[in-house]
Amino acid sequence: MKTIALIAKPKKAEAAQLARQLKAAHPTLEFLVEAHFAEQLGWAATGADELRERAELVIVLGGDGTLIHAARTLRGRPVPILGVNLGSLGFMTEIPVADALTTLEQVLKGTSKLASRMKLSCKLIRDGKVILEDEVLNDIVISKSALAKVSDHETWLDGAYVATFKSDGVIFATPTGSTAYSLSAGGPIVHPSIDCVVVTPICPHALTQRPIVVPADQPLRVQLTSEINDVYLTIDGQEGQPLKLGDRLEVMKSESRVLLVRNPTIDYFGVLRTKLHWAER
Repeated sequence: MKTIALIAKPKKAEAAQLARQLKAAHPTLEFLVEAHFAEQLGWAATGADELRERAELVIVLGGDGTLIHAARTLRGRPVPILGVNLGSLGFMTEIPVADALTTLEQVLKGTSKLASRMKLSCKLIRDGKVILEDEVLNDIVISKSALAKVSDHETWLDGAYVATFKSDGVIFATPTGSTAYSLSAGGPIVHPSIDCVVVTPICPHALTQRPIVVPADQPLRVQLTSEINDVYLTIDGQEGQPLKLGDRLEVMKSESRVLLVRNPTIDYFGVLRTKLHWAER
């Protein structure tokens, strides 16, 4: 392993300091950095295509949003991601700053453990044409603006009708994303080793419409069946697209996965207890 990409949260002084420490500790390694981080460091910048093609390891210096950006940058290429937590919560960026150098040493020696995380792919179809196609690590969200009325979301699983969610929106979350927006909307926590999809209606009009967990290998389809303005599709919280009456969203398990370097000192339930104070009294 000779080429490492550093993907950092913008304008984070702590990220620049750690990047310099990593480079000083490993002067024989080549470090690739995006333009905004290169300007902050005074290093040469690397384009997204070159970074994606050449990186053998990605080190994320930031929070979960930065890690999601890194996964999107890789576009399915199976490169391990080492997430160093410089954010506030950090479910996926498990490595504390104090352990960054030690964890990198373990990766370079081949003694680190990796977690394989499922992704979802989606297609937005309008008038028979695909107008958006993407993949997510966390979630796909259909939601309305603050002033829009509730809308109807006709949902199907593997060709079988599920329900028409009359709600502020619907979240389709991976197990990794089950602790993100879906959890805030009342969805369950799902262990990331399980391949499934969490379907969570947002503020449903009927209390009988509850979140469900469905198999990942069966395609989901949802169609907007009410004439409502200001309804949007959001991909991993980073890309947006306004929706129209009749738009159809197809969601399915992606063929690619995300590889995360694990923190050897804490397991998944330890992360839940640390980050959420889960199961504590």
